[in-house]
Amino acid sequence: MTTPSRAVGAAAMLASFVAPVAPLAAQDAAELCKSIGRVTVGQWSSYTMTGGKADGAKLRLAIVGQERRGDSTLYWLEISGNGGPSGKGGILQLLVPGFGVDATAIRGMIVKTAGQPAMKMPDQMVSMMGQNMGQNNEAVDVARRCASAQVVGWESVSVPAGSVRALHLKNVDGGEAWVARDVPFGIVKARPKDGGEMVLTGHGMDAKSSIIEKPQEMPGMMLPKP
Repeated sequence: MTTPSRAVGAAAMLASFVAPVAPLAAQDAAELCKSIGRVTVGQWSSYTMTGGKADGAKLRLAIVGQERRGDSTLYWLEISGNGGPSGKGGILQLLVPGFGVDATAIRGMIVKTAGQPAMKMPDQMVSMMGQNMGQNNEAVDVARRCASAQVVGWESVSVPAGSVRALHLKNVDGGEAWVARDVPFGIVKARPKDGGEMVLTGHGMDAKSSIIEKPQEMPGMMLPKP
């Protein structure tokens, strides 16, 4: 999937954010981070990457469905990517309680690579693959670490999707992100510590699943006999 690890891994940018913050800015950041994690079926945002290892790649985040599990409502987060140095594309769908969650919170996973049928991952593989996805996905990582971020301040940011008032976050190793409450998934722009830039190109509330066929069940892993 570019693989969702390359075009989606266009997303390997931010890590832990740092910078002294005023009480009001800290409050803004806390409220903003909470809003980013809450999702609605149909929301989507798209991005392009320039420079760095993912130069030319495109990324799209979307909430394409929901399920009830016990007393909880879970959402299907779709991460799709294409282009970049490899020229490949892929789709990854994760069943999660919100955006930016830890890999242990993932309850289901469907993977589709170019030219291959969609495959539903067995439960034993979900957490392991989810952990790898989180390590290589900048967009998810921004949301996951948002609550621990410190703030540079509010700025007007111009991206292909328009001019957006966003909160500027800066991390200890030089990476940066600009996030906004009114943008689905919150991310307006992000820059990795090692170069490149991810910018918002569009967003909306009419997302549908990019996987139209019924996913095939992938056989579970063979566990050793006791």
